[in-house]
Amino acid sequence: MPADGYSFIVSDGSMLSITPQINKAAKYAVGQDLQAVSLIARSPLFLVAHPKTGVKTFQEFVVRAKKEPGAFTYGSSGIGSTHHLTMEAMKADLGLSLVHVPFRGSSQSVPALVGGQVDVLFAALPSMQGFVKSGQVVLLASNAAKRSASVPDVPSINETIPGFDFSVSVGVLARTGTPSEISKRISDEIAQIVKLPDVVEKFQTAGIESVGANGDAYRKVIELENQAMAKAGKHAELKAE
Repeated sequence: MPADGYSFIVSDGSMLSITPQINKAAKYAVGQDLQAVSLIARSPLFLVAHPKTGVKTFQEFVVRAKKEPGAFTYGSSGIGSTHHLTMEAMKADLGLSLVHVPFRGSSQSVPALVGGQVDVLFAALPSMQGFVKSGQVVLLASNAAKRSASVPDVPSINETIPGFDFSVSVGVLARTGTPSEISKRISDEIAQIVKLPDVVEKFQTAGIESVGANGDAYRKVIELENQAMAKAGKHAELKAE
């Protein structure tokens, strides 16, 4: 991808913070090969429990998990997924012992939770809303820095673990060396577009929260995301292959 001002990519945070941990061939890095242009949005994941666990709030879950180490199983979209590393980070911070059951994507893990094959997992809100309304699962908390406007009554884990933020970033990047005036223009345009009422509404339907921050702000988000995911990956004993 040339630094010509015409070539940009849209990426989620996992491609920048997780993929290099598990793929030896992924040697790219923001600040070296890529430069941040605009943080489009963030997509929180939600900790969800099956009713058979008997927990109805995040605090109840934490108390039970501490009291009964290894009693709860948790599903994920696979080893090294954001769902997996968010749980590993939470486990490490709270001193919890949970049994990991990895699946091949949310298309397998979500049905497993609804069917009671696993006790808890992290998932995007749109994939769970119908099951929440029918009482088949219980929303406990989000992995974002603050509560979601879509479900304001559901707490964020950050309220219990200060600084905890594993919501997925989605942004635009360019090849390092791309003219700054072009990157700024793209960033300014995106900031206006993502805050349009119809765009905000469509994003919310997809479980995404509009941001529209500039390249400097996005770069800081990437740095924090890399630090958090590296720490979680170490706890999960991820190895590049």
